[in-house]
Amino acid sequence: MSMPPAPPIIDRETWQKQLDELRLREKAHTREGDAIAAARRRLPMVEVDPTIRLVGADGPVPLLDAFEGRTQLFASYHMWHTGRPAADQCEGCTFFSGQVLELSYLHSRDVTFAVFCQGPFEESSRYRDFMGWQAPWYSVPAESLDSLVAGRAFGIKACYLRQGDRVFETYWTTGRGCEAMAPSYGVLDMTVYGRQENWEDSPEGWPQHFRTDGDQFRLNGRPASQWSRLTAGHDDNLGATEPAGRKHLCH
Repeated sequence: MSMPPAPPIIDRETWQKQLDELRLREKAHTREGDAIAAARRRLPMVEVDPTIRLVGADGPVPLLDAFEGRTQLFASYHMWHTGRPAADQCEGCTFFSGQVLELSYLHSRDVTFAVFCQGPFEESSRYRDFMGWQAPWYSVPAESLDSLVAGRAFGIKACYLRQGDRVFETYWTTGRGCEAMAPSYGVLDMTVYGRQENWEDSPEGWPQHFRTDGDQFRLNGRPASQWSRLTAGHDDNLGATEPAGRKHLCH
């Protein structure tokens, strides 16, 4: 098997000098990120009806209950394709939802993380169980969509603040703005071949096997992270009513 191209080999002293030069740009990037976060903290906010209905493990609950008594809520809006099997569920939302594992650090800052899923609770929560996710999971019923999503599409990430019994939305993002949830991307960005996606500015001949139409999150016809669950013997039966094979993309 032929090896992919690799960077030139140089002595450590010269290599470290070039790395030090790059580090200056990295530090500037970090400081700019800090400045953007500071501006984000100074944004105004918009009030949201705290009684908007969600459906959780114990049945219908108001949005206020999703805070679990904390003052802040980070909601990850998970796209869902009702009636479709696990293999056809949203690969992008699966990627991002699966990145959030340890919640105690968020809780120590008075932040609750929860997934707000587009699909019916019974069906979509089977997917949560198959994937082994522990984060709180809620379904957004049809009558709550207009009030909560407000003309946007599932796949967004939104931040809320609770003041007593009042709820306010303070920030939301989508697209590549969601990458803050994905440490896997941060790790890949530090490796020599990067994300191996076809949009990246890489040297000639660098491996770029993945498109950005959902292909980057799939492997052999499924969201990539599903394979380890199947290998471990977990059942991916969601009670699907449609045959597998139809392609869906995140918005």
